Amino acid sequence: MNQGFWKQLKKPFFTLAPMMDVTDLAFRQIVIECGRPDVFFTEFVSCDGLCSEIGRPKLLPHLKFKENERPIVAQFFGSKPENFYKCAQLAVELGFDGIDINMGCPENRVVSKQGAGAALILKPELAQEIIKETKRGAGDLPVSVKTRIGFNSINTEEWISALVKAQPAAITVHGRTKKEMSSVPAHWDEIGKAAKIIKEAGIVAIGNGDVLSYKEGLDKVKEFGLDGIMIGRGIFNNIWFFNPEANLPVGPKERIRLLKKHIELFVDLWGKDKNFDVIKRFIKVYINDFEGSKDLRTKLMTSKNQQDVDMILQEYQI
Repeated sequence: MNQGFWKQLKKPFFTLAPMMDVTDLAFRQIVIECGRPDVFFTEFVSCDGLCSEIGRPKLLPHLKFKENERPIVAQFFGSKPENFYKCAQLAVELGFDGIDINMGCPENRVVSKQGAGAALILKPELAQEIIKETKRGAGDLPVSVKTRIGFNSINTEEWISALVKAQPAAITVHGRTKKEMSSVPAHWDEIGKAAKIIKEAGIVAIGNGDVLSYKEGLDKVKEFGLDGIMIGRGIFNNIWFFNPEANLPVGPKERIRLLKKHIELFVDLWGKDKNFDVIKRFIKVYINDFEGSKDLRTKLMTSKNQQDVDMILQEYQI
């Protein structure tokens, strides 16, 4: 089993979850400035798309990264082992530090239409074959998996036991089933059960779900026998999440500066290839916790481009 950088990480460690239209190069650069995690992931990218002549040029920007983001892991989703093999080779060519297989996305467009993401929980033999083919194409890069504790119902022991047979380098377990989406609190007792199975196999165990502070993450590692914690939505509540020494709350000038920089990076990366509305989901990340922030957010949500944002911010008096 090749575990690459995963075995070299100081424990406990923190990672930032792969999130579509969130964890692109632009956002990761902002996170680095505010306090970086130990490991970055790209957004999850379609293997089938990357393996098509039409899709590859459109998807390659999702795999852009900078040297200051290392170690960085490319995450892929799909259901065809042969395409995972090809995408693993691509990840090697692009210089990634690792490859992660998405076996947890609950979205119907991924699950029902493509048989990917959490759909693989129902097909353990296919999941094992995908890991095998990804490892075959990955060369010296470690291959990891992100998944859930079941599909319609909790099935932690059986599913995680099937995964460890394929010997990925690391497994991240989100403590909900596909059916539960994000509608119930994460089942940390089940993450603990998974961690025991994973670590007994000599594999790195990472927990994910509802961790809202750095300290809480440290507590969860200790309580449930994990090596690390993956943070998803928690980063929206606090962009300084990975910097426990940050002097919070941060004032409006710095928050506005970060928003403007994020938008600038976003436009540089995507140009007109991505709808500007995507960036609006980040407005509340920056524009909060100061007098007048609610009114400013309301105005900023009417913006249609970078120029609109600049005009609104120029009118705002700190």
